[in-house]
Amino acid sequence: MAVFTDMNLTMFWLIVLVALVVIELLTMGLTTVWFAGGALIATIAAVFHTPFFLQVILFLAVSAVLLIFTRPLAVKYFNKDRVRTNAESLVGHQAIVISEIDNLQGIGQVNVGGMEWSARTRIDGVRLPVGTVTTILGINGVKLIVEERKEV
Repeated sequence: MAVFTDMNLTMFWLIVLVALVVIELLTMGLTTVWFAGGALIATIAAVFHTPFFLQVILFLAVSAVLLIFTRPLAVKYFNKDRVRTNAESLVGHQAIVISEIDNLQGIGQVNVGGMEWSARTRIDGVRLPVGTVTTILGINGVKLIVEERKEV
């Protein structure tokens, strides 16, 4: 005798579907929506009395296909208006060295928009003297990663 009836399997997949949609709505992270698509297909398969192992295979296959083929497009279009945080918005800007930068000694500061930041160079062994104009390449923890600005 089967533990799950067709109605129980349909309810199971509906509960999984609703849970995944609720998680997606709460997080808005484009993480569980792909699996919700797989759960929807598995629910439809359960309604048509498909064997459980086939429902699981459909769930996994549809989820994987959605994740692989539609996630990159969704991330591109849903995150295009995302506002970068304060630190992220500094990347690409210029900064002026106000305290010599030397990675080996672990020292250095730059001024960006009137704010002082600890800074390090991208490559160890490169020292930047006070007054050097730099370009911000990235952020590592609370330190800006900079390089000397190339004249164009």
